[in-house]
This record gives sequence, structure tokens and C-alpha cells, in this order.
Amino acid sequence: MKRWQIIFLLLLVAGTTFILRRNVESKIPFQRVEGMIFGTVYHATYQCRENLDAQILSELQAVDASLSMFNPGSCVSRLNKGEATVADTLLQTVFAIAQEVSRQTDGAFDVTVAPLVNAWGFGFKHESMPTAEHVDSLLATVGYQKVCLSGDTLRKPTETILDFSAVAKGFASDQVGRMFKRNGVQNYMIEIGGEVVCSGRNPNGGPWRIGINQPTEDNTDSGELQTVLSLNESALATSGNYRNFYEKDGRKYAHTIDPKSGYPVQHSLLSSTVLAPSCAVADAYATAFMVMGVERAQQLLSKHPELKAFFIFTDANGKLTTWSSPELELEE
Repeated sequence: MKRWQIIFLLLLVAGTTFILRRNVESKIPFQRVEGMIFGTVYHATYQCRENLDAQILSELQAVDASLSMFNPGSCVSRLNKGEATVADTLLQTVFAIAQEVSRQTDGAFDVTVAPLVNAWGFGFKHESMPTAEHVDSLLATVGYQKVCLSGDTLRKPTETILDFSAVAKGFASDQVGRMFKRNGVQNYMIEIGGEVVCSGRNPNGGPWRIGINQPTEDNTDSGELQTVLSLNESALATSGNYRNFYEKDGRKYAHTIDPKSGYPVQHSLLSSTVLAPSCAVADAYATAFMVMGVERAQQLLSKHPELKAFFIFTDANGKLTTWSSPELELEE
């Protein structure tokens, strides 16, 4: 048999195999489930003959039992109360991610910032606006360098509080994605409060399409989209200041607190969407960029080709404008 005939046969076999596989996959149903976790809604769509809803919830509950600030029995809650020093496996993994992003962003991302967030009227407590003296006293307890992990023992000052809320939803999305892969699921999307992991194709056979909301002047959701991203094998997270803020004495206070100054950020960035190798990493960087602002975030992105971003901000004239990494596929 001649060489070209061999090549033709190989291509024919490969093409036939691909068609048969697609035909088999097309007969496998997509399943959908939604529920509540971490005080928000999760949605999952996945192509599988077996119902994996219980396994999805199990993965989410495991993350809640490890990382939730609102679960008094969680590992992080017990650490914060001084009832334990041993970090479970999930907390160890997330702590390592958080510390690395903190180092890369020069502390813009910091899991010890919770007391300041609460003092400014956000988070899980609602207090009056803090005085400068109060801010200074809380700053003494804040700093990712104050916390370290030795083996499974987490060491921190008694007054330092750990809060992984800015990375937990992304990490939980990753965990569900890993569970899907273990079960042979190739086409899926899991979304938890805006943090997304997706793979393969959607039920229509195309890429997964994720909308980015357009910021509004108040904290309501207009339902209008700024853009739509087409994703495949992607992890995405969004952080924004346009929904969670309040005004006092004619001044707007956003929920993003700068861990170094102790005060709410005052810059033009309204929304930060990040794509990264994992949703936990995307989640952390989306938060960090809200602290850093557009220019500093762009500088960091130039050094990290594994990250892509889409920013919505106001220009010098107060006009809404956007910036995105060149590699992103946007639909206007």
C-alpha cells in the first residue's frame, strides 16, 4: 500500500471516530440544577447520563464547612475563634493560592482585611463609619504576612481575622469542575454568584457565552449587558463596586477596602472580570484589581500572560468605557 493511501485511511478512521463520538455525545442529555450556597445562588449545566446533583452539593458543602465565615463550625471560623490551629486540606490549598496572589499584587489582595470591611459597614457586620483612630487600630491587625502555615498548623496573631470570601466561590466552582472531570463529564458549566468554570460545548453545540453586566449609577441590577464572552475550558470571576456601596455626606463609599490604607478605594474602576487557569485565582485577582485600579492592574497583567481581563471604568469625563486583554473574544 502506498504512503498516500495509508495517510488517507488514517484520516478516514480518525474522521469516522470523531463523527461517531459526536453522535454518541449528542444522545447524552444535558442536566440542569440550581440551589443556594454561601448566601448566593449556584447554577450547573452538565452533559451526563448519571445525575450528579448530589455530588455537586456535596462538593459545595465541603467548601462551606472549610471556608465559610458564616458557618460557626467551619474550619476558618474555629481558627478565628482560637478553637483550632489545624487547617484542613481545602483551607491549606486556598491559603496557598491567597498568599501567592497577595505576593504578586503587593498586598492588594489580603484575606486579613475583614475587620476593616466590617468597620466601613460592609461584610457580615454593620457598624458606623469608623474614625481615623479606629482605622489605624484595625490596620495593626491586618496584613497577609502576619499569617503562616507550617505543615497543617496555621499560625496568626489572636486579633487577626481570616476571611476567604473573595476566593471561596471561585474555589468551589473549581471543585465542582474537578468532580465533573472525575466522572468523565466533558461539557459543563458551573456558576456560583458570578464565578464560572466551563468546559467543552453548551447544549446548542457552541461555546459557553457568559454575559458581563453593565454598571449602573445606583446599586440595582438593570439587566443590561456590557459585553458577552465566548468561553471554552475557562475559569472566570467578576468583582465590582457598582452594586455594593453607600453614600454619606455626598460622598460614595465602595465596599472594596485597600488593605494598606484601611480606606475604601477611590478610583475609576467599576468592574473587574478576570480569566485565569483556575476560578480561585481569577476570583482573587478580580478582587485585587478592584483595589489596584486600571493602570496598576494593566501593568501586572503585562507580566502574567496566563491572566486575561475585562475592565469597565469611567474616563476623565465620567464616561463609561472598557478595556480588555487582546486575546479575549468579545461580543458587543
